[in-house]
Amino acid sequence: MNLEDAARGIEKVRKQKPLVHNMTNNVVTNFTANGLLALGASPVMAYAREEAADMAKIAGALVLNIGTLSRESVESMIIAGKSANEHGVPVIFDPVGAGATPFRTESAQAIMREVKVSAVRGNAAEIANTLGEDWLIKGVDAGEGSGDRTELAKKAAKLWDTAVIITGAEDVITDGTKTYTVGNGHQLLTKVTGTGCLFTSVIGAFCAVEKDVCHAAVSAAAFYGTAAELAAEKTENLGPGSFQIEFLNQLAAVEAMDIKERGRIREVE
Repeated sequence: MNLEDAARGIEKVRKQKPLVHNMTNNVVTNFTANGLLALGASPVMAYAREEAADMAKIAGALVLNIGTLSRESVESMIIAGKSANEHGVPVIFDPVGAGATPFRTESAQAIMREVKVSAVRGNAAEIANTLGEDWLIKGVDAGEGSGDRTELAKKAAKLWDTAVIITGAEDVITDGTKTYTVGNGHQLLTKVTGTGCLFTSVIGAFCAVEKDVCHAAVSAAAFYGTAAELAAEKTENLGPGSFQIEFLNQLAAVEAMDIKERGRIREVE
């Protein structure tokens, strides 16, 4: 996949304006909705068991995020996920904080058992713990780990038969056969709550318009990281509050040409 291919993703999203059904956490709902609107997608948040299946089947993508989970919310996610599977809607899963508590880990693993997921996005600790491997986690943030992130991503992708995105200073994206790294982004993303969760939903928007999930995730990562870099440049020395607002502006402003000029995509042998 080259920069030309990656740059087409945002053009497709803005042309098709896909409906992204987000079952996300209550810390990030507003930021996620605004971020998706800014880049050109159409967000909806529907959590109730009574409508989760109906909403999922008409969406372009379904995003499941266990950031503030409960037994009831996990049940609703599984209902929505099964409906999405029945209707050919891609499901993107964010196992927020997997490994922090037994309930959180078991919930992530239950979703992976019950729902055919198209892509899983998390930090190394979340992916490892959902996989059943040990990796230090503090709250919902990855701790120090000595493992190989690329090999972890490949192992998870093959076991789950899905695309896996492990985020970090350099994102690793693989479907178990083809593997890429994307080097775009900025450290200020770690200073604003919800940027990881929004990224998962952005991947959902790109998956709604691109059948190759791995390519969709690479395109989303290059776009998202480019927006972060431009936002950081425009708010230099102003702090995370100014960065957050400008980041939303850049999600709306970044064009295909920006990705072609700034994208740092590398295919891993």
